[in-house]
Formats: sequence, structure tokens, C-alpha cells
Amino acid sequence: MHPNLRTIVVQPPLPPMFRLSSLPRRAPLPFRSFHATASRALHSTPPLFPRVPKPRLSRILATPTSSRYIATTAMAPTAMFSAPPPEPGADFNVVMIGAGNIMFGSDEGPWNHSFRFEHKLGPRLKVVALIDPSTARAETVLEGKRASFVESAYRDTKVFKTIEDYHAFLKSSKAGDPDAIVVGCPPAYRGGTTKGTDLELTLIKYFPKTAYFVEKPVGTGTIESAKAVTKALVDNGNIVSVGYMLRYLRCVQRMKQIIHENNLTVMATNARYSCAYEAIAKPAWWNKAIDMGPVIEQGTHFCDLSRYFGGDVDIDSVVAKSIEWYEKPGELSKVPIDESKIPEDNRIPRLTSAVWKYENGAVGSFTHAVALQGHAYACELEVWADGYHMRLVDPYQAPTLYVRRPGDDHEERHIYTDDDPFFSEVSSFIDCIEGGPDPHILSSFEDATKTYELTWAIRLASEASRAPPS
Repeated sequence: MHPNLRTIVVQPPLPPMFRLSSLPRRAPLPFRSFHATASRALHSTPPLFPRVPKPRLSRILATPTSSRYIATTAMAPTAMFSAPPPEPGADFNVVMIGAGNIMFGSDEGPWNHSFRFEHKLGPRLKVVALIDPSTARAETVLEGKRASFVESAYRDTKVFKTIEDYHAFLKSSKAGDPDAIVVGCPPAYRGGTTKGTDLELTLIKYFPKTAYFVEKPVGTGTIESAKAVTKALVDNGNIVSVGYMLRYLRCVQRMKQIIHENNLTVMATNARYSCAYEAIAKPAWWNKAIDMGPVIEQGTHFCDLSRYFGGDVDIDSVVAKSIEWYEKPGELSKVPIDESKIPEDNRIPRLTSAVWKYENGAVGSFTHAVALQGHAYACELEVWADGYHMRLVDPYQAPTLYVRRPGDDHEERHIYTDDDPFFSEVSSFIDCIEGGPDPHILSSFEDATKTYELTWAIRLASEASRAPPS
């Protein structure tokens, strides 16, 4: 039994960390100034990410209301393919933990952290170590990189099975610590306090002044252990960014800007996530004992976006219902794995629907459906405020924002070309380390832990209310 299943009682939230918006504006920081940059990355609720200049929004507002529903298309000035070429400079040493799809890409999705680091840093990038228990897989990945135009970044990369092996090598060779460590290993190995789950605590021990980029979710263990890891990272002062990349979408930042410039208070959020289950052929995803279920593993991105607009959640207010695999509406015709090999208690729900209150009184709701076939997902987020309705549609493939404003029954449509939120989060992470032009981290480890807490609260509430098998 997973420890989180033992109790629904949740510990009090951690004290808030620094808010970036409360800090004074500073001049660019010296290159690789660790302590001076730490407070810029640590915050509980990220502020507006000022991506779109005000004049552009002013031009939109000045457009006659009769034509404002026409598509508004804007370029993304710092997205990967429109960003200026990397400037020459000192080597930027990176350690990558995990040689799988999230780090090096696959046909399943747009994730590929190495690709974004290569485009941000250019010839400055030096991947000094690749850590993976499967050294054969790591060597295969490196062979491909060394046969490409980014060969210089991986020419001297050394492969290690564990972070301890790498640290021992550094001590013997008297080499310096890396500038950044990118964590792309499965969440079962991180976010915890026990041996084998305590990757972040191990990193603090061996590399206390290094910046960390960590994939979501923060772990698979207890909420309490994730909060303990959060406290350790905050107390140590590390720059940490967690990979909730949808916060960096131009459409999402336009929504934040509309709220900010019009001094709005969000009334409600409504998120819907429908996956194409026919294409999900990973047995672990269908097993709640491994990937923790679709809300925690997959729906976490939209629970996080909901929190990004609604704020902190009153966890005790979360209620949820589910459709289970053994109920008539939950009978699926194209499950791509042999589900009979998964114990019945560990089979995932087919649909989960939750409602909660935010601490400021607003209402949030979320529905995750394992219902669509084919390959295309259907995802949408709605935000309401006085006089305003904003809809973010298809954020993974073709992000589009629809906005209805006071005095106009039509919807504006905002589309941004050349938008790559994966690149934006990597670019901002590196700028935060080096005092670059765009030093914004929109998802701290503490904030990501709050999202993890919400997804577990939804799972627990749905399981507590489910109908027993007949």
C-alpha cells in the first residue's frame, strides 16, 4: 500500500518563500554568482512572466470591438527559433541524470531537454557526465550525439551508473562542480527522504551550490517527504526549476497579463484533460502502484495550471468522483496493454472529476478522461473573472487563447507562432544561473510540491467515494 493511502490528513502548508514580485529590480548579476541569484528563483506563487510588451496589448484593445474576434497572431520573441544565436563565452558544464526520452526525445512527444540546452548554449554547452544505471543505453545516446553537429558538447562526456560514482570521479580528478544538473530520471527515484528516493538530498550533499532542473512530478512518495525535500532545498538556497513547461506558454502569459493589467480576481478555473489512451502502451502508466495513476502522472500539468491562476488550494475542500475500470461506462475497447497482468486494485480509473475551493474563495474543477482513441489529446483550461472569460485550447499542439471582455460578446483569438515552452523554461533557468536577460523561474520545487499535494488529494477523494465492484 502506498503511504499516501494510509491517511487523508494533510500537514499544514510550508511557510511561503520569497516572491519574485516583492524583490527590488536589480542590475544584471555577475556571471555565475550563486548566492546573489538564489533568491530570484525561490518563490511560492510565481508572478507575471512579462513576455508580451504592453504596446502590443494596447493595439489589440484599441481595435474596434466589431473586429476583435479576428485571429490575433504574434511572434514569440525569445522562443528557440527566433532567439538570437548563443553568444560566445565560458563553457557551461551540465550533468544529465537519465538517458531516456525526456532527456533525449522520442516519437511520443516534444520533450527533449538536451535539444533545448544545445540551442540555448551553443558551443558553450559541455555535458560532462551522463548518469544512468543502463550504461549501454547512455553510450548509445552519446554515439548519436557525437555523430551530429553538437559533437563538441558530448565529446568528453563520461558515463556513470550513479551520482555517487560521478562525485567520486570528481574528487579523484580534482575537477570543478557542474554549473547545472538536469534530472530526468523516473520520479520514483526522487522527491523522497529514504535511500533510493532521495536524489535531491544526495545532490545537496555532493553539489550544494549547483542549480537543479527537475522533471515533474516531484516524486512518487509521501506528501510529507516531498515537503521535507522542499525545505532542504530552500534552506540550502539552490536555484531549482521544475518542468511544468505549460506555465511558459505565450498564451498562458497573456492570460496572466490580462489579469494583472485589469486588476482582476479569478473567480473560477475549469480544466479538462482527455488523453488518447490507445497510444499509451506503457504498462506502468496503467498501474497505479507504479506511475500513481493518470491524475498524478499526467493530469498534473493541468492541476498545476489551475493553481497558477487560482492560487493555493484548500486541500480539505477537495471532493472527487471517478469511473472505475469495473463499471459499465469504464469499459474500454482498445486498451493497448494486457491489463489482466495488473492487480485489480491497481488498475487506473477511466475518468476522474474533482472540485475544490482555493484559499481566496475561488472555485477550481478538473476532469481527466481516459476516453479518446487515436493519437490527439483534447485539453482545455478556462478562467473566469468579473467580465472576463478566457479559454486556453490545445496547449500541447496548437495553443490558442480565446478571450471575452466586458462590453463585447465576441471572443478574441490569440495565437502565437514559434512558441516553445520547453525552450523558454530552459532558457530562463540558465539566465537565472548566469544573471541573463530573462531570469524567471515559474515553477519552484515548493510550488511543484503543492501541485503534487493537490493531485494526491484528488486521487484519495475519488477512491474514497468510488462504488465497490459488483
